[in-house]
Amino acid sequence: MKRSHLLRWLRADKGAAISLAYLAVLLSLSVLAPVVSPHSPVEQGADILAPPDWSHLLGTDDLGRDVFSRFIYGAPMTLYASGLAVGVGTLVGLPFGVMAGYLGGWVDGLISRIIDTLLSFPSIILAIAVTGALGIGLTNAMIAVGLAFAPALARLIRVQTIIVKTELYVDASKTFGMAPWRVVWRHILPNAIQPVIVQVTLLLATALLAEASLSFLGLGVQPPQPSWGQMLARAYGYMEIAPEQMYTPGLAILCTTLAFNTLGESLRTLLDPTRRRSD
Repeated sequence: MKRSHLLRWLRADKGAAISLAYLAVLLSLSVLAPVVSPHSPVEQGADILAPPDWSHLLGTDDLGRDVFSRFIYGAPMTLYASGLAVGVGTLVGLPFGVMAGYLGGWVDGLISRIIDTLLSFPSIILAIAVTGALGIGLTNAMIAVGLAFAPALARLIRVQTIIVKTELYVDASKTFGMAPWRVVWRHILPNAIQPVIVQVTLLLATALLAEASLSFLGLGVQPPQPSWGQMLARAYGYMEIAPEQMYTPGLAILCTTLAFNTLGESLRTLLDPTRRRSD
């Protein structure tokens, strides 16, 4: 995409511009966490469930740890988890989807049956099952989530590959003796990837919620390492006496999920081929 088109898109779509700005700030906080954090995220203090003040901008948790510092240090864990899950899903799902769509025949039938079988299980249940097999921990949990994402991405790229491979320029490439892998790399993927980009953006939000859910259940980030899902789980136990403890991780998860979803919907409109032709 040209820079002028990108700037025009951001000026026209305020939701996308705000979402990108928010995610940029969140990424900056993640990188600069040791600099901007006023306290250690694991340092315990005597003030338990203290309200916000100048020393602790968002108060303290049930162990006297600074909530603001844990929020900042939880941001890179959340972004890492989302990126890892979507990356694993993409690396696993795309090759099998392209293979099924391009080769067809019994290969397509076999891969499609496997995809249908995996899609019959709810993603979070499949992730919990894989986490139980791999072991508890953030990396294992998000690999499990990524494997749960792979079937949907494989099905999407399979359909797009079937559509693109019937185009005349693909037939011409085969006629001139271009190797199958080069046909896929130079013609199939560049013209079939747009819907996948949109889906990947939307899956970042789903991965964030999955990480929060798994950490809430104790299968993701392990104490004392902070994450928004783990913060929410601890705050849940003190909801009646200190409900404000849930606001920070809850709003962080809500805003980040909304930013990913808004950006994904904006990309769906931007990459719509009918819209591009009209422009």
